[in-house]
Amino acid sequence: MPRVLITTDYLRPGDEVDEYLLAAGLTTHHAPTAGRRGPEDLVSALAGVDAALIGNDPMTADVLGRARQLRVVVRTGVGYDSVDVEAAARLGISVSNLPGINAVAVAEYTMGLLLASARRLVESAVGVAAGGWPRGDGQELRGATLGLVGYGAAARAVVPLARAFGMEVVCTTGVPAGLRDAGPVRFVPWAELLATSDYVSVHTALTDRTRNMFDASAFARMKPTAVLINTARGAVVDEQALADAVRSGTIAGAALDVVVREPLPPQSPLRDVEGITVYSHLAGQTAQARRAAGLAGAAELVAALQGRARFAVT
Repeated sequence: MPRVLITTDYLRPGDEVDEYLLAAGLTTHHAPTAGRRGPEDLVSALAGVDAALIGNDPMTADVLGRARQLRVVVRTGVGYDSVDVEAAARLGISVSNLPGINAVAVAEYTMGLLLASARRLVESAVGVAAGGWPRGDGQELRGATLGLVGYGAAARAVVPLARAFGMEVVCTTGVPAGLRDAGPVRFVPWAELLATSDYVSVHTALTDRTRNMFDASAFARMKPTAVLINTARGAVVDEQALADAVRSGTIAGAALDVVVREPLPPQSPLRDVEGITVYSHLAGQTAQARRAAGLAGAAELVAALQGRARFAVT
């Protein structure tokens, strides 16, 4: 029977995803990723495996090339930048993601970060815990401009929530005009979005073009009162440039759910910068989104093994 490796950290032996795969005639092996996993450990876990249901494991060309039996990789999420898709294609390995699977969760979380930043909720709670009673002014979202970078499923789900708070929404995207389904969104050039947005929320995939797109020059174009929100991928932001920009007052702050290295290392330039709050990659982690991703990932894996992948990116 085909053997499946499951590394997604919230999937467990005996759960409904495991039962689904077993009922499909597969055998399962769980090796949940906790923190960083070295390539040798990953190669070892992939030995004798036909398909893998993964989180953010680094499926490099070297790792894929040494997984001799591997035919299918399914990512239980939207981003798949941790997988060398070109190498997988050369090796005949099918790679799938689950587009839009956690859009609602990410959109609601984005609004949570906006509210926390606008009303300084983290600073208030930390101050009270330390024995103080912070009473600093916050800002209302009503009347503010939200700039969306990218217009995928999560960004589109943010729009009605932001509009319900009375925000104006502008967007910069590579999605062709005929496919935008705009609604109450005004599409603007990159420079205009940076210059006019009170909050800039990142929802773009990580590619060679978007890596470090938020660099010193981008921050210099933003309002000094602007706040950056990132629930996409950490490497979209130049972290040293962001730390410098917040410290110097070039922008007001940032709320980051993702960073370049996770967990955040002790030497990160983002540490101890007043105005920057780093969260632990939780945007898509609701009970509902996890269940949907697990079951959809299992279904995609079974379909891909049968040559019927629905969301293949290779």
